Amino acid sequence: MTIEDTRKRFRDAMACLPAAVNVITTDGPGGRCGITASAVCSVTDAPPTMLVCINQASYAHDILHRNRSVCINVLAAEYQELARDFAGMTAGSMDERFERHAWASGQTSAPVLSDAIVSLEGEIVDIKTVGSHSVMFVQIQHIALRSDGDGLIYFGRQFHRLTRPAATPPGTHAHTAR
Repeated sequence: MTIEDTRKRFRDAMACLPAAVNVITTDGPGGRCGITASAVCSVTDAPPTMLVCINQASYAHDILHRNRSVCINVLAAEYQELARDFAGMTAGSMDERFERHAWASGQTSAPVLSDAIVSLEGEIVDIKTVGSHSVMFVQIQHIALRSDGDGLIYFGRQFHRLTRPAATPPGTHAHTAR
C-alpha cells in the first residue's frame, strides 16, 4: 500500500468517527478569524484544558498562534450553515462570515457565538507540531453552558443532529451502560 493509499484510508476511517462540530474563534493583534474544527477534545480538568488540532496550511493557523486567545464554540444543530461558512464551504470574506451570525466579544476578546451549546474561552498555553498539524493546548478561563438545544456532529462527511436526551426528573436515577 502506498503512502497516499494509507492517507486516504486513514481519512476514510476518520469519516467514521463521529465528532462534535466547533468553530474556533480568535481576535487580537493577528486579526479576527474563525475556523470549523472537529479535532477538539478535553485534556484535563485541573487546570481545565482542551486541545484543538489545526492544519498548519490553514489560513487561521498563524492568526491563532499569534493571538493566543481563543473561544471554542460548540455548535447547536441549527448551526450547520455557520459550520459551512467557517469551513470555507460558502462564499464570503471572514468579516461577512461573522456578520451572518450573532457574536459577542468574550472575556478573552475572542468572538463568542451567542447561541453556542457551550463556549469555552481560554488562552493557548502550548503548541506541539505533529505532522501537518499543530496541536494547540488551550487553558480554559471562562465557560458558558446552554441548557437546551440539540448538538451537531460530523459523521460520514455530513452534518447530523444529535438529539439532547430528556432531563431526568429529580429523585430518579438514570441507568448507565456497563
